[in-house]
Amino acid sequence: MTAGSSAGRNRIDSVDVLVVSWNGRHHLETLLPALEAQQVPGVEVRVRLFDNGSTDGTVTWIRSNHPHVDVVANPINIGFSAANNRLAEKSSASALVLVNNDTRPVPDWLARLIGGLADAPADVAAVSGGIVNWKGDRLDFGRGVMTFDGHAFQLDYHRPLDAVEMPEEGCELLFPCGGNMIVRRDSFLAAGGFDESYFAYLEDVDLGWRLWSAGERVLSAPGAVVHHRSMATSKLLGNANRGLLFERNAYLTAFKNYDAELWPQLMPVVQLTFIGRVQHLLANRNPHGRELAVDPYVAPMDGRGGAISPGSGPREAWERLRYIVALRTRLRRFARPHSGLPAGVPAIVDDQTLAQVRALSSIMRGLDDAAERRRRIQARRRRPDAEIFERFPLYVVPTYPGDAELFGSSGFEAMWPEGLTPVRCSLAEVMEVEQ
Repeated sequence: MTAGSSAGRNRIDSVDVLVVSWNGRHHLETLLPALEAQQVPGVEVRVRLFDNGSTDGTVTWIRSNHPHVDVVANPINIGFSAANNRLAEKSSASALVLVNNDTRPVPDWLARLIGGLADAPADVAAVSGGIVNWKGDRLDFGRGVMTFDGHAFQLDYHRPLDAVEMPEEGCELLFPCGGNMIVRRDSFLAAGGFDESYFAYLEDVDLGWRLWSAGERVLSAPGAVVHHRSMATSKLLGNANRGLLFERNAYLTAFKNYDAELWPQLMPVVQLTFIGRVQHLLANRNPHGRELAVDPYVAPMDGRGGAISPGSGPREAWERLRYIVALRTRLRRFARPHSGLPAGVPAIVDDQTLAQVRALSSIMRGLDDAAERRRRIQARRRRPDAEIFERFPLYVVPTYPGDAELFGSSGFEAMWPEGLTPVRCSLAEVMEVEQ
């Protein structure tokens, strides 16, 4: 491949490498020298870095040690999505290269990314490189898959490289990885860039779906490899905050992007899955959570696992009295307000539950804005989802507590659209799962 090939939509004579960092100076001490060492004849390369309100001296250090890097010093953290958009808006380059701050590119990484896009057909908007762990013996990203409710997985994540099948050069992907990709600047901006309401996570999945639905494509350049310190930045957010982003962004990805034919069909199972997870976590992961699953109108239990059923006769009269007393007690307990938190009252202490509840609140607050974004996305549509999902089937993967029971239930099956065949598999079949 040659970076100056005329086979693509236009010759790529300049690229801006976009880096977003938040308290990541120690990562940049490895990344920036590796970027400066990249050689791509005939292509002007510029590194632009957006600092998201770091307090570790990142900006001063860069300006002293890497003066050729164009730094935007933002006073607060506006997130990965918005930061990349700000850098893209400043750019006049032919293409944008996105790379995580906690990575180490191989020497020919940039040349392979640029070549993959320059040699691609005119309808290719983006090319995604490969990502391996820091040691280089396990896979981080080769290709991704998306579940029916907008979540996504890095296929074969953390499996030994000698045990996985990498995508071929030029293979189609549903979405690029935002930690190692190149995208035509005009395509990125025309698509609206990343959705800034996402802050971080799944913004690349959302972008890939939007590119495909607008008639463009995404390809793979597996040889354009970076080594990645997985989760190094993510851990800074904390479990509850990170979980909120995943859950909210997944739902918004589904809501905005499904076309007018599939969204009405899939909406029931998407909604059911989200609500089912909230209910299961509330009831099973928090003190006295079972109280939230009590239906006071269901016959109380007799202490031996059977329901108390009123009947006739002396014994039955006694049982009937017990039934009435138990039912009234339940109704009073659930009807009266609590001035404090007396013993036995449910309390949310589990991070995963907190993430789900906060995600639900965030979705409700932003629903009108999301509806407007859906309108704009659908107005640009040139390719139906039926065609997209012939290439990239939707997945059904039990991931959360309670998912296996829900996905295997007759109620879930009754809601699933006829004629839409998903890939059903376990999480362990998708990726390496820690035991």
